[in-house]
Amino acid sequence: MILIRILLLPFTLLYAGIILLRDVFYRWGIFSRTVFDIPVVCIGNLAVGGTGKTPHIEWLIQHLKKSCRIAVLSRGYKRKTAGYQLATFQSTPEQLGDEPFQIFRKFPEITVAVDANRVMGIPNILGDQPDTELILMDDGFQHLPLKASCYILLTDYNNLFTRDYLMPSGLLREFRSAYQRADFIIVSKCPEHIDAEEKRRIIQEIQPFSHQQVFFSSLVYGQPVHVSGPQIHLDSQTSVLAFSGIANANLFEQELKRIFETVKCIRYSDHHTYTHAELKDLNERFELLPGISKSMICTEKDAVKLQSLILAGSLKDIPLYFLPVQVKFHDHGEGILIDYIQDLVNNYRNSGSDTTLAT
Repeated sequence: MILIRILLLPFTLLYAGIILLRDVFYRWGIFSRTVFDIPVVCIGNLAVGGTGKTPHIEWLIQHLKKSCRIAVLSRGYKRKTAGYQLATFQSTPEQLGDEPFQIFRKFPEITVAVDANRVMGIPNILGDQPDTELILMDDGFQHLPLKASCYILLTDYNNLFTRDYLMPSGLLREFRSAYQRADFIIVSKCPEHIDAEEKRRIIQEIQPFSHQQVFFSSLVYGQPVHVSGPQIHLDSQTSVLAFSGIANANLFEQELKRIFETVKCIRYSDHHTYTHAELKDLNERFELLPGISKSMICTEKDAVKLQSLILAGSLKDIPLYFLPVQVKFHDHGEGILIDYIQDLVNNYRNSGSDTTLAT
């Protein structure tokens, strides 16, 4: 690993120079930043993928949807459309991207839109849904043209940003020092039983500023949910073919191996788009599983990506399930976070703002 980082050092230095120049241009005012009156809460990370942004956004929606009118704005990574797209019941994962489509499918009562240009995306959302009171911006920590009201930074317990390196030597999109923009830092994917001493050591390692609070969260898996094919009784003796197209499948696979005795795992790249040939290959691998009781299990994001192929008849004779996941906070940190965001919304309501913007 050290040798690889040394070999990649020239490219890392070039990338560092570009990032540094960008930051200087914003700091000197050469590049302007747009600020909206409406509360914009950014959920992002410093590393490339794999910190659990989507489960945390879904957690925020679940806890805020009854108290305010929410819209989610994402860039719609790897979608096959361009520009602004508002989610409707006719939308597909190809039009929105897998994660925005998943969010809309789970919470159809809220507004979900995609636009790589977030500064243009927010006025478009407000044009379509003028009663919106809160924007949750997915993966916008590096989107400096827009200055959010609140920044929530996620960092993986298994790979804290303090121990990572700038791309391509590591996974960091920008310098470690960028964490100072965050209002809240969430150490995600923690073990469910992390002790107080370890939390203290991690907080000391992060060295939060006086305006920052550090929380800890875990991903908790639920019971498998049926997607397609025949429904069967799943128990420890069921043989499982697990496949996933996510940034880090370790926790997903560990959970399945905890539940089932026989688990064969296949990994694809993050946001992978499945083909008929790949599903044929999965069918063939499924047939090789031992035993009579057997099933395929994927992540919820993969189940979303498979929707069109399932409707076309692929995997129709195979029991297919996905493993749902949700966020669990430690030490009642969720109350502080929700109260902070609710105060932003209440201040916006009391201001009687027309959602103007400034640069």
